[in-house]
Amino acid sequence: MLKKFIFSLVATMALSLVVMAQDKSVTLEGFLVDKACATSKVAKQSDPQAAAANESKGCILMDGCLKSGLGVYSGGKYTQFDEKGVTMAKAALEKSKKDKGVKFKVTGKVSGDKIAVESITEVE
Repeated sequence: MLKKFIFSLVATMALSLVVMAQDKSVTLEGFLVDKACATSKVAKQSDPQAAAANESKGCILMDGCLKSGLGVYSGGKYTQFDEKGVTMAKAALEKSKKDKGVKFKVTGKVSGDKIAVESITEVE
């Protein structure tokens, strides 16, 4: 009986830690890019981070690219945005005065390879 109680207690604590870790917001700093380019062109370059920085705003905002989804390339990894994040990213790109090399700070909750975006701000 004591063994079952201890096992249940340990399992509950472990589950609580997992849930708490998932609710934590993270901040990623990098370049906004569409999923089509991120997974085909950018990822295949010798320096994917530089390739992501070189993607033009006009290309990212093309209908076909937008339909593939948007995300942030940060630390050599592409993280896809949720629907709200795509809308926020599109607005942030349209607002930016730069065409290439625009860095953004993205805050949200990561789940798997997606981020539920809370905020996107341009880094000067």
